[in-house]
Amino acid sequence: MENQQEELTAEELSQKKDEMLNFYKDSMPYLEAQLNYEKKLCEIDEMRFKRANIQMQYAMMMAPPEDIQNEDSIEETNQQQPKERKLKK
Repeated sequence: MENQQEELTAEELSQKKDEMLNFYKDSMPYLEAQLNYEKKLCEIDEMRFKRANIQMQYAMMMAPPEDIQNEDSIEETNQQQPKERKLKK
């Protein structure tokens, strides 16, 4: 494929520039709408992240301290083991 470029006259070049400018001007409302849409999506994601973070912090705050959990699990383990029975002679 050869690199073919047409030589444009000053009028044709001016016409092409005007067409491009009109295209961009016509596209602006759509781009503005897309920008607002993307901003709203970003705000929603930020709020979801903050809410999830707060829920995690609340769950951690409401959970009992780890050392108490360890003591409880040791007691449960001791209670689950059967007591030793002595054999009669």
